[in-house]
Amino acid sequence: MRLFAAVLPPEDVVRELAAEIDELHKLPGADALRWTGRPGWHFTLAFYGEVDDDLVPDLSARLERVAHRSEPFPLAVQGGGQFGRGKALWAGAEGDLAALRLLAERAEAAARKAGVPMGEHRRYKAHLTVARSRDAVDVRPYAEALDGFTGRTWSVDELALVRSNLPKSGVPGERPRYEVVARWALGAAG
Repeated sequence: MRLFAAVLPPEDVVRELAAEIDELHKLPGADALRWTGRPGWHFTLAFYGEVDDDLVPDLSARLERVAHRSEPFPLAVQGGGQFGRGKALWAGAEGDLAALRLLAERAEAAARKAGVPMGEHRRYKAHLTVARSRDAVDVRPYAEALDGFTGRTWSVDELALVRSNLPKSGVPGERPRYEVVARWALGAAG
């Protein structure tokens, strides 16, 4: 299974961001980007890639412990930026970013302890990908438009393990499908 740990924004936050992204679609050159769909909007904490089925139970148990050791914290979608010279356009975050980063580090450590090969550790950058491009695209106008955006603050109160099902049909515009495999409440409530 192709898996990752994530924070999933609530539906009302997704609706707010969707209204902002709809405005970005009106900017010149927007059709050069592959826009991610609302079902794919999440803050990835740790990307695990293909995980052997026999490692999933231990990974899940470790993530459950991570969730129980992590207290709920405030977060909002805010601003934007790019990775890879326009290969990815993202919305950022504000709120308790230290708590989000700690949750990401714990989710990565849980995978390593469960035997999931994680590769090189990278410093966590909170982002929610809203568009991609195969080629370098000047996405600065889109990132600048997102700079003024701040969604409502919500309390992150769960950790999700998500399965990514990549498109197989070869149909242009087809997107990955995401399926929540498990959710764990943060803190003592879990």
